[in-house]
Amino acid sequence: MAGGLLRRIQEAARLRQAGYCGIADLAPVRDYIRDYGGDAPASYPRAVSIGMVLSRPVVDGLKNRNDTWAAEHYHAQAYQVVNTRLDLAASEIAAVIQQAGYAALPMPASKRSDSERICAPFSHKLAAHRAGFGWIGKSCLLVTPENGPRVRWCTVLTDAPLGPVGTPMDPQCGDCDACVKICPPHAFTGRMFREDEDRSARYDARACEEYIASRERETGTAVCGLCLYICPHGRTNPGAAKPEPAKPEKS
Repeated sequence: MAGGLLRRIQEAARLRQAGYCGIADLAPVRDYIRDYGGDAPASYPRAVSIGMVLSRPVVDGLKNRNDTWAAEHYHAQAYQVVNTRLDLAASEIAAVIQQAGYAALPMPASKRSDSERICAPFSHKLAAHRAGFGWIGKSCLLVTPENGPRVRWCTVLTDAPLGPVGTPMDPQCGDCDACVKICPPHAFTGRMFREDEDRSARYDARACEEYIASRERETGTAVCGLCLYICPHGRTNPGAAKPEPAKPEKS
């Protein structure tokens, strides 16, 4: 039964052009999930992790992010369009699971639940990591071996008896700190992800948000993305010209 359900889930993801679809065992990280989003998401033992690969030319356009068209194009394609596609895929996969007689809760691809901590109700990156698709890098992005961080994620939480199809991947960042160095507001500390450590040890979310707001005031588009662009994993030409980090506006 579980094998047939997994095949139906994977087929639904394939029809939605999702490049990644796998099962994550959430039991070992239940406390982290509860701290992140509360009891509701923490009550589910498993998750379906869904990932869609971003257009390479759209991401590569970030090297020209001071060009208004490039920034607006990235925001429209990599955020608005892909988030909508992910939400549709998650909704359909949740329906497949529910029709099989199990609970399924699709989590929004991009939805903030805590404005103070600046976080969503569930970490899609954590589910993708638990599903074996990659590791959470120094940029706090999920880094895949094939496409680096150039993937957006969504999750369906479930109690369906689905076994994991992968295992969490060890970090492969090594000594690379390109994302740390290029970050305009210096939001990353360079520490690797740990499930027993608060996100603030690795990432200053407030500094990042304030910088994005300054970009919107300056250019009309809330786009940075340099940490995603600069990561050598997933780039066809890691030695290509690198954009200069912009200086944050003074308050």
